[in-house]
Amino acid sequence: MAEAKEQKIWRAGTLTYTTTGIILLFIWLLWGDFAWGLKERSVGYVAGLMVKSFGISDFVYTVMMVSFPCFTNIFLMPIISYRSDRHRGRWGRRIPFLMKTTPFVVVGLIGLGFTPMLGNWLSAHIGVDRLSVNMASLLVFGFFWILLDFGTTLTNAIFVALANDVVPTALIGRFLALFRAVSLICAMLFNAFLLGHAETHSMWIFISLGIFYCIGLYSICLKVKEGKYPPPVDDGSDDHRRSFFSAVRVYFRECFSMPYYRWVILAQVCCSHSVLPLNTFVIFYAKDLGLSMGTFGKITAGIFLTAVIMSFALGFLSDKFHPIRTGIASMSLLLVVQVVAWLVIRDITTFVIFFVAHELTIMAFNTLMASYTQRLFPKALYAQFNSALQMLLAIAAVLIAPVVGVILDGLDHNYVYVFILGAAIGVVGLFSLFKVYRYYLKYGGDENYQAPLPEAHASKEEAA
Repeated sequence: MAEAKEQKIWRAGTLTYTTTGIILLFIWLLWGDFAWGLKERSVGYVAGLMVKSFGISDFVYTVMMVSFPCFTNIFLMPIISYRSDRHRGRWGRRIPFLMKTTPFVVVGLIGLGFTPMLGNWLSAHIGVDRLSVNMASLLVFGFFWILLDFGTTLTNAIFVALANDVVPTALIGRFLALFRAVSLICAMLFNAFLLGHAETHSMWIFISLGIFYCIGLYSICLKVKEGKYPPPVDDGSDDHRRSFFSAVRVYFRECFSMPYYRWVILAQVCCSHSVLPLNTFVIFYAKDLGLSMGTFGKITAGIFLTAVIMSFALGFLSDKFHPIRTGIASMSLLLVVQVVAWLVIRDITTFVIFFVAHELTIMAFNTLMASYTQRLFPKALYAQFNSALQMLLAIAAVLIAPVVGVILDGLDHNYVYVFILGAAIGVVGLFSLFKVYRYYLKYGGDENYQAPLPEAHASKEEAA
């Protein structure tokens, strides 16, 4: 009896865990996260180098690699998140969707690996005089890239929401710190060991990523169990299960009717996209300066290793001072780094110094803000609100990336301007964070914060 009293019990909704159960839950989620993170950290660089080899401009590159795929975020993530929040099935409300969306990612990754081979075959089959090898390869690449992004968009929406459902609230901060650390380790491994081979062994990299991703994500589906959820609250639309347009009206009303959540979303969008110009073109910037991909990969791996070491202390600071406060501090520092980098970088040495400073600062920001949405969005509608954030992130990327591409084409690919372009976006993000902080205090602050529910949803919950 005494032993039973000493046994610590953790709860997440109807789920209960012993300490051993929590450890196993974390192991399976982080194993899946490792497969997911390795794909996320690898695909952009390898695919970017591949598609650039087809002879496209910076503008076309941004449209194809950033803007066009984001349309899946804009249109599909809100739908699957809305339906997932309200789905009740034998296997839960997240895992059924995860099982169905994973194959799109796997096929997209493996297809990208065979793109050069298929491009050569397509050009030869149609005729080189009618369809060049580069254009044929670009068409094949575009098909599999869209397929990959389709699956990635849907899977990302469900994966994050699943963790939010099954991890006890008391442990969510520590889990997200580990989640972030795994992602950084993936980036470190890719940059240290694979980036130098990205141009010569892209086929095997993509195929390996596809197989590993399939194993990791289906491991989660088989080993992680969801609890029972209360019936979805009637949100004011009697036919919301049947009418697409009714669901859309409810979705936008709930997510964007309150100024507070508009500021929460705008702050995250602008702060996140303050690094979009550099992240999109950094690999070409490094090559223009004469930095080899192998050396660049090792430098980046060192940055990620440092970020992993920092992540645990930063997670503690975030829990102690709240993500809004730590986000304001780190975003302010990032703006200083970006402006000074724009003024100072002239060669490889200065580039490396400020690239390292920039990356460490944004990684610190991301870790310090990792629990930002979990701490601010209403838990009952978390996937829905998070999808609204992802939708706005995608819309912003669609609008910002081509503009950056046009500007850089006009500046004859003078990539140092990516820093000041990023700073201009970051200023808006920092201002928005200050607005969020004022609302946070209004809704209870550190001691009594309660995420306010949209009026229609709140009134239905009270009636229930």
